[in-house]
Amino acid sequence: MSEFINNKEVRIQKLLEFYEGFISDKDGLTLVNTYREFIDQIVPMDMVIIVDQVMAKGYDLLTIKKVLDKIMNVIYNPLTDYKWNKPLPPHPLLDLIKENNMLEELLNELKTTIRNQDVIKLREYLTKLNEFEIHYVKKENVLFPYLEKVWENYKCLQLHWSIHDDIRIKLKEAIAYANTVQSFDHSLNMVIGELFFLMFGMVIKDNIVLFPAAYESLSDSDWKSIDVQDREIGFAYYTPSAENFSPIIETEDSKKNSGDRLVFESGNLSKEQIYTMINTIPADITFIDENDEVKFFSKPEDRFFHRSTAIIGRKVQNCHPPESVHMVEKILDSFKSGDKKKARFWINMRGKFILIEYYAMRDDTGNYAGTLEVSQDITDIKDLSGERRLLEWE
Repeated sequence: MSEFINNKEVRIQKLLEFYEGFISDKDGLTLVNTYREFIDQIVPMDMVIIVDQVMAKGYDLLTIKKVLDKIMNVIYNPLTDYKWNKPLPPHPLLDLIKENNMLEELLNELKTTIRNQDVIKLREYLTKLNEFEIHYVKKENVLFPYLEKVWENYKCLQLHWSIHDDIRIKLKEAIAYANTVQSFDHSLNMVIGELFFLMFGMVIKDNIVLFPAAYESLSDSDWKSIDVQDREIGFAYYTPSAENFSPIIETEDSKKNSGDRLVFESGNLSKEQIYTMINTIPADITFIDENDEVKFFSKPEDRFFHRSTAIIGRKVQNCHPPESVHMVEKILDSFKSGDKKKARFWINMRGKFILIEYYAMRDDTGNYAGTLEVSQDITDIKDLSGERRLLEWE
């Protein structure tokens, strides 16, 4: 049997059957006993590939997530025992691991608060848990794009993102409910318990699957770029040493044409002037080309949504939570067909009223040339009325 276990393709196939057995609601103990030898040989990248293949078979995310924790319980020991060459400090992956470790400490402290039924203390901990959002943002907007470039099987990243969104929803629900009650009740215990296991489970998935597989897949150059972009976004619960900063060495390609000016019918501008002009506009601007790849984003003084250079060249579909990809596809399809030329949304976020608009771009001959996303804070604008014809500084 060992010759088959050590054959990666055979091992993946057997582990895929094991996963689908749980989805089909077969007896768990029987499945474990049947596939035990393959389970014991599992490595982090196996899990990456298996989830990708399960998703490729058409199973929806809800079905996959429903049995995921059962699978993780079975493969926990083999993956925890997996020996991988962890990076030496300083390293951006160690920063992510450190954040997870600090979250785990916070969750363990939360257990005491739950046992003591202390609602006031609970509210404080929920506020702290909300600060961990920055960790998920870095995974989605920096780490994932680099992995998408090197992994043929990267659908597991969509699963991670979906669980992040589950955590966000459950945390929002927990905060709202905790603020309406003066003591613990069954509903509060339920929502806190669900939140606890979601967040703790994500730590485990990161530490024994995603992070080892990521470290074995990305180059030193990739990690240097990730380090720079992570620092732009920030860190949860701690500030790493300044020596973690690894500047990207400017290449000759990046220096080419630095003095060029672009000539238009209506004038001519240097690249620096164009870049400064775009960044001065009080809006987030992102350009997606005709192949659905992100090619540019602006850097206004006040951003609404996190952007990192890791997304350049990334398919825009991968820049959104899997549950909303269908909406992105609908907009792009409508733009490409010429059926629609604009889509508009608005949301309330952190006390601001944000208008999000998508515009179909077309060249002089009418061919689809890409999509422009423009997000703007219109909190003050929407309340304007009458006229102002004289200068009044505010």
